[in-house]
Amino acid sequence: MELSVYKIDGTQSGKKVVLDEKVFGIEPNDHAIYLDVVQYLANQRQGTAKAKDRSEVAYSTKKLGRQKGGGGARHGSLKAGTFVGGGNIHGPKPREYNSKLNKKVKQLARLSALSYKAAEGKITLVEPFEMDAPKTKELLSILSNIKAGDRKVLFVLPANSDNIYLSSRNLPEVKVITVDEINTYVIMNAHSLVFVDGVQDILAARVK
Repeated sequence: MELSVYKIDGTQSGKKVVLDEKVFGIEPNDHAIYLDVVQYLANQRQGTAKAKDRSEVAYSTKKLGRQKGGGGARHGSLKAGTFVGGGNIHGPKPREYNSKLNKKVKQLARLSALSYKAAEGKITLVEPFEMDAPKTKELLSILSNIKAGDRKVLFVLPANSDNIYLSSRNLPEVKVITVDEINTYVIMNAHSLVFVDGVQDILAARVK
């Protein structure tokens, strides 16, 4: 697939780039994408949710009434989960949600996600540029000029740029990352991708 490289003013630079088929033209594997996204979301969980059981709530352990003959259920104390303020029955406990995934599966998932976006025509290439200061309005203007859209734009840089990143912080529909941070979830979660020219070569060089 061949793409034109745009200038930040929206005009074509005249440069054409052929996307590497082994990165942007493979047969997508939906199950690999599923596994990678599930692992990514699971690894974001803190796992710190906790509820007190009947051994931890602050109530007296005095028996409320005699065992039999009271005309109702038998209760040992107010700590029972059937009482308001009693212990939680089968409540959450701190746990680890982290899981592992084979590196080759993760790579297959990432390449599948990129291939989907390429097939849908959702990838735009822009010339490398610098911003002298964080300016949200300027970044919005660039995205408008290159017609990147206004729905969940993923802006991928070859290397970190503080000014470009800071310019995007107040834009809920724009996410700026470096090529080192790209993963299956952020690709699939984005509606369109904007690559600064050179990112596609870095991605191709990392495919084994």
